[in-house]
Formats: sequence, C-alpha cells, structure tokens
Amino acid sequence: NNKGVVCAMVEEVPPREDHRRGEVLASGILGILSPAVKQVDQSILEVRKSQVELREQIDNLADELRLLSEKQKVPVDLDTYIKKLANSRKRILLVNDILQNVQDRLEKLHKSVCKETARQRAAIEAGQ
Repeated sequence: NNKGVVCAMVEEVPPREDHRRGEVLASGILGILSPAVKQVDQSILEVRKSQVELREQIDNLADELRLLSEKQKVPVDLDTYIKKLANSRKRILLVNDILQNVQDRLEKLHKSVCKETARQRAAIEAGQ
C-alpha cells in the first residue's frame, strides 16, 4: 500500500526541516513576485507619464483649434473635433485612474508578501 508509505514519510519529517521548507517556499515566492511587481509598477509609471504628456498635447491642440476657429473662417466645423479631443482627454484620465488603482493594489500586494515572508522567517527563527 503506497499511500501508507507516503504518509509515513511525511510524518517523519522533523519540524525543523518543515520550517526550512516553509522558509524556502516563502523566499521563492517573494523572489518570483518581487521582480514581477517591480516590473509592472515601472511599466505603469511609464504609461502614466506618457498619458500625462498625451493629455498635455491634446490640451494644446484643442487650444490651437479654438484659436484657429475664432480667428479665421474655416470651412470645417472645428467644434466637433474639439469635442472629440475633450472626450479623448476624459478617457485618458479614466485610464490613468484605473492604472493608479492597479499600482496601489500591486504595492499592497508587495507589502503583504514582504510582511508574510518576514512573519514566516520570525516564526522559523523562534522555532529553532
């Protein structure tokens, strides 16, 4: 009966060895998640920066179109395009808010993983 052998092997693992495995597992999880969280966080910062630049360019373009429309008789109604630019700006702000929420969640996750790792290490050291 192989199941009995496996169970017996698991039961025979000394508690100290089990704690070491937990520490290795926690360190491994932190080692995997930490770089990924940092990379995603950096990517989010870069996207947010480019969105700010895009928003500024949209604002400048809308201002230029308004000035052009006021100063000259243009055969094309620029108000429609100005409204489209304003709508695009609103969408950029919405995406920026979503990215901020994602970034906040990633930071909380990273802090939580670090706290859990520290807690497990302290428990392991206390058990030794």
